[in-house]
Amino acid sequence: MLYLPVEQAYQLMLEVFVRLGVPDADARICADVLIASDLRGIESHGIGRLKMYYDRIKLGVQKPQTVIDVIRDKAATAVWDGNHGMGHVIGHKAMQTAIDKAGKFGLGAVAVRNSTHYGICGYYAKMAAEQDMIGMTFTNARPSVCPTNGVAPILGTNPICFGAPTNLPYPYIYDAATSITQRGKIEVLDREEKETPEGWAIDLDNEPYTDTKQLLRDLVSMKASLLPIGGAEEITGSHKGYGLSVMVELLSAALQNGSFLSGLHGTDANGNPAPYKLGHFFLAINIDFFVELDDFKRTTTEILQQIKASQIAPGKQNIYVAGEKEYYSELIVRQQGIPLIPNLQKDILVMQQALGLHIIDL
Repeated sequence: MLYLPVEQAYQLMLEVFVRLGVPDADARICADVLIASDLRGIESHGIGRLKMYYDRIKLGVQKPQTVIDVIRDKAATAVWDGNHGMGHVIGHKAMQTAIDKAGKFGLGAVAVRNSTHYGICGYYAKMAAEQDMIGMTFTNARPSVCPTNGVAPILGTNPICFGAPTNLPYPYIYDAATSITQRGKIEVLDREEKETPEGWAIDLDNEPYTDTKQLLRDLVSMKASLLPIGGAEEITGSHKGYGLSVMVELLSAALQNGSFLSGLHGTDANGNPAPYKLGHFFLAINIDFFVELDDFKRTTTEILQQIKASQIAPGKQNIYVAGEKEYYSELIVRQQGIPLIPNLQKDILVMQQALGLHIIDL
């Protein structure tokens, strides 16, 4: 295991994006979103995803230069077309626009179509929380999740994210897929050469799927599915994760007249690589339009503290709230660096050699 200093990891990602043709200011946004994931302990969406963006830009299904078309802009709302540019740049600008609109109107919302993978949702909700607003974001994703009573991967992992400021050292940031797991975690298991836990995925016969390497291939070929939150049966709440996933799909496609479900495969009619055409939705809520900010933060903090002070289960050490573990993770990662397992080091070596970089000695 190699531990890479945070600044060195950031510099590598920045240089990779720049060498791929991403303008410097945009490359800094992309690297910032990725490093935020590693700092928060979310290995599936940080430097481990750099090779994915590298491959997609090289294939021509994602454009390094981001050109945004404003389709509609009316008072507190806007609809954008990202033209298959860098999702991180589109997401950053869309969330900031939602925040700016909320500053004027109390609420701000931006719906986006024809975007690309934009990293962790929590980055954008945190943008709002750091400006003393509530932030929410949703995105659809390429098909990989089956509906309740189904086996075909038709829905994306479709995450939900909510962020709010508090008086604690960290904002409350809930950021989670509407499936039991997401493709990025399967990719991490693949790099670590580990099996997928039973109960995360099924095949077309509704049998558990644990072969990680084959699962990644069969998700693409529509022969396997990840399960929604709640698993495979209604009795365990499968319909809840499924229903939330559909809600995200609607917010990410219907408001912006965008693509959805099978339209997000990333292939054309002949099976060749094509843009993923993802949709996002961003919402900012100006707390001052509802209540004094100090009162909001006090109430929010008291809610979280009372939850944390409630009775702990035998054998457990702590009750956490969303955003807390990520806060402590950042303190650790900034000290010890970002862990790079051998298979991830191989990906980095490939990119450095292809782009003529020598930032990390491997």
